[in-house]
Amino acid sequence: MKKVLTLLCLTTLLVCLGCQSGHSLSRPIIGITSVYKVDKEDGSASTWVNFAYVQAVAENGGAPVVLPTITGEQILRRYVQELDGLVLVGGADIPPSAYGQQPHETVEVMPGQRYNSEQKLISLWLASGKPILGVCLGMQFTNVVSGGTLIQDIPSQVGTKVNHRRNYHRVEIEPSGALAKILGSHEALVYSNHHQAVEDLGKNLKIIARSEDDVIEALERVKGEFGLFVQWHPEQMEDIEHRNAIYGALIRACEVQD
Repeated sequence: MKKVLTLLCLTTLLVCLGCQSGHSLSRPIIGITSVYKVDKEDGSASTWVNFAYVQAVAENGGAPVVLPTITGEQILRRYVQELDGLVLVGGADIPPSAYGQQPHETVEVMPGQRYNSEQKLISLWLASGKPILGVCLGMQFTNVVSGGTLIQDIPSQVGTKVNHRRNYHRVEIEPSGALAKILGSHEALVYSNHHQAVEDLGKNLKIIARSEDDVIEALERVKGEFGLFVQWHPEQMEDIEHRNAIYGALIRACEVQD
């Protein structure tokens, strides 16, 4: 019964979003993954997302839909079927066992509910070829699902030349990559908040940006439709033009599909 109700709610929401603001069904429906949290005091669970993601999608022409961390494959397949695009958000660390490593002492593993849900969703979504944007953890998660590995702690395993925690720093962008075309530049000042990074590259992914300490900062998908993955948080940056360039590129890719 819960699965049926969830599907009915999603379908109703998609219809309502398409009818709002005089846009008819012209606004692409963009799914946004969410964080799963269990209250330590009463054990109640919640799913939520930073509103900056929602705002970035909406202000660039998309109709945002926040996706709860559902693990049922039937519902996840329905997400893939109904949605035009997907944004993978940040969060806690992926279990190192997912890429064959023992955990570093700094690792804070995400709840199993989110891991089980999102790894299935990413796999299904990549197979669909539909447009996708991965942010921070979203980039790392896509790399792991694609068979890659992660640096578990940048300060102890790479160094402190660049501060990646709640800090702005520069990235060098590959001139031939999609990101250089989107931003119209071969470098950018970006806002990061992470302690992990891509190490071994997953299948069907290409490196298109690095920071000064050689940490991989952006990837693109080499097969399928639009697929951009950035280690920083464009939705939280003061540079609205930068934010809009990246989120706008996702929305335009979804419009082309239609």
